[in-house]
Amino acid sequence: MSDNIVSSTQTFNIKYNNTITFSSTSGISSSSSHHHNHQDYGVIKEQDRLLPIANVGRIMKQILPTNAKISKEAKETMQECVSEFISFVTGEASDKCHKEKRKTVNGDDICWALATLGFDDYAEPLKRYLHKFRELECEKANNQNHNKVINTTNRNNNNLIEKYNSYGGDDDED
Repeated sequence: MSDNIVSSTQTFNIKYNNTITFSSTSGISSSSSHHHNHQDYGVIKEQDRLLPIANVGRIMKQILPTNAKISKEAKETMQECVSEFISFVTGEASDKCHKEKRKTVNGDDICWALATLGFDDYAEPLKRYLHKFRELECEKANNQNHNKVINTTNRNNNNLIEKYNSYGGDDDED
């Protein structure tokens, strides 16, 4: 078994014409004595490992001037970076859940992973956002339950009125 050697340099340039480009060069040298079977279930397809490039491009455009252009290479590089970042953070959160014998990663686990990995500048605002989101979801659920009670009460009242009228209880004929 021999070592894999990976070298990569990437530069980020914003040109004066509002075009973002990433230039990257990478040399990958690898030799391995592993036999690869076509039914290797541990392999993840690239399309499953990466965020959709259209979504990445749309998010990139939100921060740029409307007339800015983003090169395909810039989108692809950003796609790789953010996908790797998400995988890195969720992997840490997943490890925590595994140690705690839980099967579901939640928002608190992601915040914990961000802090553990040194991304405190992201963890704290995300915790606040998660708290506010949960408050709003709770309010929304309470409002929906309140509306269901009102609708049920109104339906029951309408049913009683219809029954009353069907038994000749309508006094409007005087």
